[in-house]
Amino acid sequence: MCATCGCSDDAGVRITEPGHGHGHGITVSLEQDVLAKNDRLAERNRDWLRRHEVVAVNVMSSPGAGKTTLLERTARESGLPVAVVEGDQETLLDAERIKATGVPVVQINTGAGCHLDATMLERALGTLGPAPGTVLFVENVGNLVCPALFDLGEDRRAVVLSVTEGQDKPLKYPHMFAAADLVLLNKVDLLPYLDFDPEVFLRDVRRINPAADVLRVSATRGTGLQDWYGWLRTSIASGERR
Repeated sequence: MCATCGCSDDAGVRITEPGHGHGHGITVSLEQDVLAKNDRLAERNRDWLRRHEVVAVNVMSSPGAGKTTLLERTARESGLPVAVVEGDQETLLDAERIKATGVPVVQINTGAGCHLDATMLERALGTLGPAPGTVLFVENVGNLVCPALFDLGEDRRAVVLSVTEGQDKPLKYPHMFAAADLVLLNKVDLLPYLDFDPEVFLRDVRRINPAADVLRVSATRGTGLQDWYGWLRTSIASGERR
């Protein structure tokens, strides 16, 4: 049971390498911890990532905002050494998509859980074993609430918001946007067909988090993705960590 948000994990948590199948994969039973213990474990993950020279980016959004499409293109086009931890309540669908790009990936299925936590990432790191120099993307469970509250030990946090979700999300879900180092406004190719004002969205993001970078992208069309890859390279080169 998650003590912070009240979600139940009665169905259990599983970490699976795609390609091994439901009946033959590596399955690990996990217990979710309270937030204070999670923070201690997150620091342990952060130390592990530093010692292994791995930079981790926690990618968060609502379901359907385009996280997996963004990571597919990043794996294929960025030229960076990439590995991915996928988080969903059920299925290996997103992990199979990432696997098709040829980069290492493991899937965390949280059962009824609505977010990843530091314990889950610790076990996923043990299964995945990313090589030194890897940029590790952690695609969190689709949810604009709980993932913002749980430190995983990551170095950077990126929030993806699709223009189809509406420009009011920074005001409705301020904790998510306050926690972000980068906000990716996705599906901008659809702007001509929607009542979405990017300037209002940017104004509201700035009210909540003046320090966050904001990029306009279309993961499907490829618009703005060179800026995203540049942001990643700059973040890596800076050596700054949370």
